[in-house]
Amino acid sequence: MNTISFGKFPALEYAGEEAINTLCTNLTFTGSKYRKIIISSVVSGEGKSFLAMQIMRTLAGLGKKVALIDADLRRSTIDATFRTQYPSKDRLGITHFLARKCEMNDIIYSTDIRRAFYIPVGYSFTNSLALLNAPRFPTLLDEIAANTDYVLVDSPPVGMIVDGLEIAKSCDGAILVVSYNSIRRRDLLEVSKRIEKTGCDIIGTVINKVPVNIYKGKNYYGKSYYSGYNAEIVKSTDLMD
Repeated sequence: MNTISFGKFPALEYAGEEAINTLCTNLTFTGSKYRKIIISSVVSGEGKSFLAMQIMRTLAGLGKKVALIDADLRRSTIDATFRTQYPSKDRLGITHFLARKCEMNDIIYSTDIRRAFYIPVGYSFTNSLALLNAPRFPTLLDEIAANTDYVLVDSPPVGMIVDGLEIAKSCDGAILVVSYNSIRRRDLLEVSKRIEKTGCDIIGTVINKVPVNIYKGKNYYGKSYYSGYNAEIVKSTDLMD
C-alpha cells in the first residue's frame, strides 16, 4: 500500500479543537449503526472538506481505524488545501477505480496519521453522476467499511449538485456543515429531507464559523471559555443516537 503525507494541516485553536473532540466523541456513542458517513453542506464554502479532514484525524487519535474518501469529483479541494504529497506522479484515485482503470487496492493510501487512510479523487470528471451511479461505488464503500471503523465521504454540496444525493444512497448517516447565519432554515430543512429520502439518516449538524462574541455570556471556570482563542470556531450541535 502506498503512503502519502499532508504537507499542511491547519491547527485548530483550543475552542475549535474541543468542539471537534466533542463531535467525534458523540459520534462514537452511536455505536456501529453509522459507519459510512457522508459529510456535506447546502452550498459551497461552508467548510465541509476541512471538517472531514479534522474528523478523520480526531477519530484516528481516539484509536479508531478510519478512511476518508474524497468524492467531490468535480471540485475537490483537499489535495490543494492540505498539500497532499504522493510517492509518485501517478495519483490514482476514486475516478480511476469507478472508470475501471485500476483496482481498489491501487487507490487506498495509508497516511502519516496513524490509523487514517485516504482515497483521493484522481482526476476531475464532468460526468461524475454516471460514475457514482455505477455499482462499483457502493462496493467500494462496503469493502472499506468491512476493514475500518468509519468511512467518511467528502461530498459535493447537496443543495447545489445531485452527486451528493447519489453518494448518500450508499451511506448510513450524514453530517451537514452550515456556516453561521448564512443559510435559510427552509433551505437546510429541504436538503435534510432530500438526504433522508435516500435512506440515509441525518445524524448531526455542525455550525461552522461562529464568531466568538456569540459566547461572551458563557463562562467557564470564572472567565469566558472562548476568549483569547480563534475568532471563528466550529460548534458541534444536534449529534444524536
